[in-house]
Amino acid sequence: MDTAENAATDTAANRSQAAPGALADFARFVLCGGGLGLAAGFAVAALASWIPWALANALVTVVSTLLATELHARFTFGAGGRATWRQHTQSAGSAAAAYAVTCAAMLALHQLVATPGAVLEQAVYLSASALAGLARFAVLRLVVFTRTRTREVPGPRTSPARPAAVTVLA
Repeated sequence: MDTAENAATDTAANRSQAAPGALADFARFVLCGGGLGLAAGFAVAALASWIPWALANALVTVVSTLLATELHARFTFGAGGRATWRQHTQSAGSAAAAYAVTCAAMLALHQLVATPGAVLEQAVYLSASALAGLARFAVLRLVVFTRTRTREVPGPRTSPARPAAVTVLA
């Protein structure tokens, strides 16, 4: 096989491995993050009966983000270990954006419906969380945990360039 055929075969193999990797990551993200998100939705509703909804959402967001970042570091994105402070900080940034999305969705709901029932509130909250979760998956996979997945791919060995021989005429 010539070099062009090898390159084409390697590129096709890399593309076929990248898609299942992303799909498997997404499945693990939905399992870990989605399960935690459902629990968070019920926790927010329970806390909101004692404290203002925005505060309940903020508290649950902080706790669930810490837990989710650990789960994603250990299982979702294949780090196999604890999340670093850098990963927690970056994850917190994406969680802050998700918090803003869920608050905006609930604010919009309360502007449109005077007294929404608990089921409608949960549906709106979980829908907004799901949309924010899709964006968080992309950020976590492409930015936060990118070094975790990076592996060196062996390439063709080349020797270092040698300086050209210089002929000195006297």
